[in-house]
Amino acid sequence: MRAVDALIRDRLRSDVTLINEIAAHILRSGGKRLRPVLVLLAARAFGRCDQRGHLVAAIVELIHTATLLHDDVVDETERRRGQATANAAFGNAGAVLSGDFLYSRSFQLMVEVDDMRIMRELADTTNAIAEGEVLQLMRCGDPDADEAGYLEVIERKTARLFRAATGLGALIAGADADGIRAAQDYGLSLGMAFQVVDDLLDYLADPEVSGKNLGTDLAEGKPTLPLIRAMSVGDAATRDYLRGAISDGGSADVAAVLRAVESTDAIHYTSAAAQRHAADAKQALAAMPPSAFRDAMSGLADFTVKRAS
Repeated sequence: MRAVDALIRDRLRSDVTLINEIAAHILRSGGKRLRPVLVLLAARAFGRCDQRGHLVAAIVELIHTATLLHDDVVDETERRRGQATANAAFGNAGAVLSGDFLYSRSFQLMVEVDDMRIMRELADTTNAIAEGEVLQLMRCGDPDADEAGYLEVIERKTARLFRAATGLGALIAGADADGIRAAQDYGLSLGMAFQVVDDLLDYLADPEVSGKNLGTDLAEGKPTLPLIRAMSVGDAATRDYLRGAISDGGSADVAAVLRAVESTDAIHYTSAAAQRHAADAKQALAAMPPSAFRDAMSGLADFTVKRAS
């Protein structure tokens, strides 16, 4: 990861001053670097990680960071990880255009890797992420959104990049088709668990710990799984109130919505859903050779769901 971080810092350099300022802001904001870690772990789990692995890990992180820059503009987010977002610090135009720079720089790195299989997977994944974000935008403020639609959104906008990270790690290491498929299955299920937990934290998290204020998704009119479940099983009054809250978005009473959600089994139901996805991820690891790296991947699945415990 030190090598990957050094590569990211080097490739974020530009002769355009604003890009350098925003890149420095992004690097200072930290982040878990989970997706590049998954590339390296999957490659090591199959016995090999070289410079190509570092390049792919950096590409995956640049794509992820570009999506965050654009998401924060779309969602009008002002804080992330406890710090001002790039759009809050530099304006929407600067954030969007810098996101474009990260995307285009990731394309340059793909060319360096010079493997059509890797380029195709990353191109397809980037397109799926964009589709997922547009689907989510279409469903904002929609009180009729259902669980199937929610799962479709999070698979595209979040889980597909996890799947690409682990699958490409296995490919780089020379895994066979079954090994690559197992790594992809692990990544997809882990990504689903990660996003479900992230959405659950909107109703549970300590803002000082998560860097995310309670009710952020609600304020943006996003019908995530806790709300969808509460509307599905709540009494008529709860259902009507939550439907109105989704439609109203930012004008809803967050405390009242939290009480409405807590009056149902929505928190437990959402947590159980995340645990099922994490269990699926761990089950996929059985098809991979035993190693300390496979054990670390199993531990990541456990850690993902423990964030909401």
